Amino acid sequence: MGAGVMPPFGMSKFESILEDFSNALKRFEEILSEDETDIVRDSAIKRFELVFDLAWKTIKAFLEERHNIPCVSPRNCLREAFRVGLISYDDYWITLADDRNYTVHAYSEALADKIYKDLPRALEFFKQLSTALQK
Repeated sequence: MGAGVMPPFGMSKFESILEDFSNALKRFEEILSEDETDIVRDSAIKRFELVFDLAWKTIKAFLEERHNIPCVSPRNCLREAFRVGLISYDDYWITLADDRNYTVHAYSEALADKIYKDLPRALEFFKQLSTALQK
């Protein structure tokens, strides 16, 4: 949901963005089940970027609606999510933030291959987050 876009009638911002996150997560999981090709790798990385962005924005909406905690950046939202017990502290969340920034701002075959190979682990972290958010 972009800035200024209202959630569908009857849904809170958190519920709406959680639905978007869940749908993107399914699409991310789908692409990771495909046999690796350059196109699949690049598509998986793009879907990772989308899922990461929706993940932190869902955390942001959750923290604001459920805990009255503002957060303004992915790292800040992750820190607050750790603090309230939404997710367990793990340095890998910061690695995911770094990987997302690398994929958006630079491209190399070596970087793409490295990040692609780690995406199944990222999927598991996002699935754990999704489960925690839906409780």
